[in-house]
Amino acid sequence: MQENNFPKLHNASWPGVVGKGPDSEPTISIDTMIDLTAKASVDGVKFDGFDLFLFEPHLDINASDDGIKIIADKARAKNLEIGSLVAPVWAPVGGGSAMGSKAERDKFLEQIKKASKIAFKLRELGVRPHGVIRIDSSADPASWAKDPVGNTKLIAQTFREACDIAADYGESLAAEGEICWGGMHGWKAMVDTLEAVNRPNIGFQADMAHTLLYLLGYNKPDERILPQDFQWEDRATLTEGLKTLTAALRPWTIDFHVAQNDGTVFGAGSHDKTGRHCLASDPNGKLNITEDAGFWLRDDQGELTKKFKHICWDGCMFPNEVMMQPKTWNDILKAMINVRQKHGWYEAE
Repeated sequence: MQENNFPKLHNASWPGVVGKGPDSEPTISIDTMIDLTAKASVDGVKFDGFDLFLFEPHLDINASDDGIKIIADKARAKNLEIGSLVAPVWAPVGGGSAMGSKAERDKFLEQIKKASKIAFKLRELGVRPHGVIRIDSSADPASWAKDPVGNTKLIAQTFREACDIAADYGESLAAEGEICWGGMHGWKAMVDTLEAVNRPNIGFQADMAHTLLYLLGYNKPDERILPQDFQWEDRATLTEGLKTLTAALRPWTIDFHVAQNDGTVFGAGSHDKTGRHCLASDPNGKLNITEDAGFWLRDDQGELTKKFKHICWDGCMFPNEVMMQPKTWNDILKAMINVRQKHGWYEAE
């Protein structure tokens, strides 16, 4: 019997940047993140690639063709592919609010255009066979709540324009459901936003750590799924909650992050508080990673959706000391392998 070879297993490079910097720990270079990814191995199985944040010091959103080729060569030298890209759509890094002024929204769209060009170039270089561009609203829930209907319309309008830009480069956009982004901070709000966009190349990026917080109604109490007196030992109720959540968002899901969460929120450096990412081996993790990934990778009848060719581990804001340990990445890779063994498939290449 053939071992499953899809979906491909990717690591995320952005934990070396997100939550790091002058107001936190030093960033970890892209060379180091690639090296840590390439060296991880479990019974001879290795990561197939990594997903990339388009932000210095990893890859500047304004990178030249030569700069893009350098990152492609670095990946290829370690026998890794590049998958989904994170567009830096936030004001502090050159973007702007998707529900802001025209000038702010224009900045958002300019970042999408730059990200799409890089995405296209990486495909052209043969190092990026699949993947999407990750976005969010670049707006906080409190500001959104001042005018939920009007702000959702503005976000949808910006996202539509962003989709049209991305389509010119053959790209799709995936909105990541995180509780810290307005119009995306609750599961129903997320569906409303996606439906309002009404473009074929928009979808949802599901991160297991972030979507767990949807169940608890963090930042959107009226959309809480689990009962107020819920106890984590009640696996049956958690399972039903995950079924409700994924039935609504799975049809939109075009990119998927394997992750763990301990049921709390966390922020580091300048990053807003969002679902805490835990290590795959964290004893306080509330998810059964292998089982619960199946709610996203299989339909209501339990059949594989095969909607994306790679899955990515996401674990932001870990201490640098933890990130520099080989065991960290071997444990993560093992969790990813378990997901593929249970919910993957074999495909001739």
